[in-house]
Amino acid sequence: MTGFLDRAKEQAQQALQQGKEKVDEIQAQRAGGELLKKLGAAYYAEKRGSGAAQATQDALSALEAHISAHGDGFLRS
Repeated sequence: MTGFLDRAKEQAQQALQQGKEKVDEIQAQRAGGELLKKLGAAYYAEKRGSGAAQATQDALSALEAHISAHGDGFLRS
């Protein structure tokens, strides 16, 4: 009986870890999407004359840092 409980506990811990990884992945995708929106808004404002080139560059840098840390999977979803 102890072996069964140990296996069940191990499986539960693995499922919990997989769940946490999925949540982290979804949060990273959402953050990437938000950074992409900010870049678009900064670029649009710059082209309309109401935004600064530095704001666009800052948004691009933040997006590139996010991609370096989390990958670019959010660009395809």
